[in-house]
Amino acid sequence: MDLAQQLVGARPARLDARGLSWGPAGGAPIITDINVSVAAGEMLAVVGPNGAGKSSLLRCLYRFHRPTAGTVRLDGDDIWAVRPRALARRVATVLQESASDFGLTVAEIVELGLTPHVGRFSTPSYRPIETALALMNLTDFAARNFASLSGGEKQRVMIARALVQKPDLIILDEPTNHLDIRHQLEVLDLLSRLPTTVIVSLHDLALASAHADRVLVLEDGKQIQLGQPLDVLTPETVRRTFAVEAAIDSHPSTGRPRFSFHLDRNA
Repeated sequence: MDLAQQLVGARPARLDARGLSWGPAGGAPIITDINVSVAAGEMLAVVGPNGAGKSSLLRCLYRFHRPTAGTVRLDGDDIWAVRPRALARRVATVLQESASDFGLTVAEIVELGLTPHVGRFSTPSYRPIETALALMNLTDFAARNFASLSGGEKQRVMIARALVQKPDLIILDEPTNHLDIRHQLEVLDLLSRLPTTVIVSLHDLALASAHADRVLVLEDGKQIQLGQPLDVLTPETVRRTFAVEAAIDSHPSTGRPRFSFHLDRNA
């Protein structure tokens, strides 16, 4: 069995967001009327400029923000009607901010991913921890103090922790932040191969295009485009959403859209 297949749930989850809006109490809405369905086993990339609402949308999808309107359903069940521990057994998250380490080692941080699956007095199995460390090229870091790691190394540890949860759905907010080029490619390649459902926000349109099944484009908290990368990430959409000019051709190895960007000095 492939190592990655040992770190997913029993079945990929389907997620449906309908009429989804959210904003802080007493403030203007941050996201408005988002409608998206993510099929079981699909990888959806969420892209958009800074302030587009990507993180706010993800926080609604993993039940951090309660929507001010609309619903989020996991396999038909409203996520706010599911017990938190039961939801944690199916949905894992990787956030932009690294968790506090409390003096823990890398292996101990990764072990926290088992928390939803173990009882108060049960002993966790260390096999999934070793598997996740191996997948993220962290085996030699197992005994290192988490606080001593670089930003990119910490990010890989947090992804390993999420994988140990054996999720049916994994939601990642800018997981390639702080990673060098090779580790960016390795992480996105791993996520695209996982037999689970993946929702990931990304700044890099080339990574989104190369690995995602579909792309959701946000601008000012609104849904602009949703579809396959080749259909969605057009020069017109990039110009409108990111205020840059884009030249797009096909990558010679993957056939996926390949981007180069420049500013329009005459604009």
